[in-house]
Amino acid sequence: MNTKLEASVAGVAPTPHKRRMPPEFNIFLVLVGIALVYEILGWIFVGQSFLMNPQRLTIMVLQVAVIGIIAVGVTQVIITGGIDLSSGSVVGMTAMFVASLAQASTWPRALYPALTDMPAIVPIGAGLLIGLLAGYINGQLIARTKIPPFIATLGMMVSARGVSKWYTKGQPVSGLTEQFNFIGTGIWPVIVFLVVALIFHVALRYTRYGKFTYAIGANVQAARVSGINVEAHLVKVYAIAGMLAGLAGVVTAARAQTAQAGMGVMYELDAIAATVIGGTSLTGGVGRITGTVIGTVILGVMTSGFTFLRVDAYYQEIVKGLIIIAAVVIDVYRQKKRKTA
Repeated sequence: MNTKLEASVAGVAPTPHKRRMPPEFNIFLVLVGIALVYEILGWIFVGQSFLMNPQRLTIMVLQVAVIGIIAVGVTQVIITGGIDLSSGSVVGMTAMFVASLAQASTWPRALYPALTDMPAIVPIGAGLLIGLLAGYINGQLIARTKIPPFIATLGMMVSARGVSKWYTKGQPVSGLTEQFNFIGTGIWPVIVFLVVALIFHVALRYTRYGKFTYAIGANVQAARVSGINVEAHLVKVYAIAGMLAGLAGVVTAARAQTAQAGMGVMYELDAIAATVIGGTSLTGGVGRITGTVIGTVILGVMTSGFTFLRVDAYYQEIVKGLIIIAAVVIDVYRQKKRKTA
């Protein structure tokens, strides 16, 4: 006898099947709540609207675009149960190399007098390759030597920052071509972020790559028994994360129209924060790109809101750290609840 028939015999109306809301819905509600809080505080303490200022909102979105690009790669790494602390340093290293190639004076005009500027595709391609190489090294260290991802990517973080300082002896690189700088103007950084997010949202949800990524994070031994080449796939995931950090370095250099060795400092922590706030579990196996996008916007709203309310920068860092801790605590509680269910 089925449930509906049993309920009918007992004289009780059958309970309709509840359609589960997507996990990102709660995160979106948090975003709306934070924005409304800033709106109310803005009228109370500043006498202005936080949400009704298009210029402020545009700047906010542009500021988080680079973090969002990194976070898309970091999300995939964390889903596998790993971590990537090298993203910010890879951004800085990539920006230095890319900027040096994007200078008009680097093009061999004696051989090609008709071309006055380095084609933008050259520094862009170099940035992607440099990031890909850094991520590939991370993946190989983790997959082949079995050292913890924390240690492997920490080593890359320090090394990449050292390379960026060594490459130009700590001097900034400027005088980039207009063709290259175009990538960082207007809303192009946001477009790049959204395109990257869409590509990997589809990849994670509808391709074998995504299935393998979730399987490894959920149970690495079961994934290996089922025939997944865990080591090769981990290398692929970390290489993609490195490539996206390289892309973020390209966009960063183009936005600033210069490059400095100190670029990208703490970007990796912001990317991890956006990922965790977006619902990706640090234990692996759970997470979505859509949640990461919302988590990135939440970080942007918070930063812009604090600036809007004239809150000192060090308070912003304190609150950001507390939010990361709170997100992890919530994730631990959610995992325990899922296991006991």
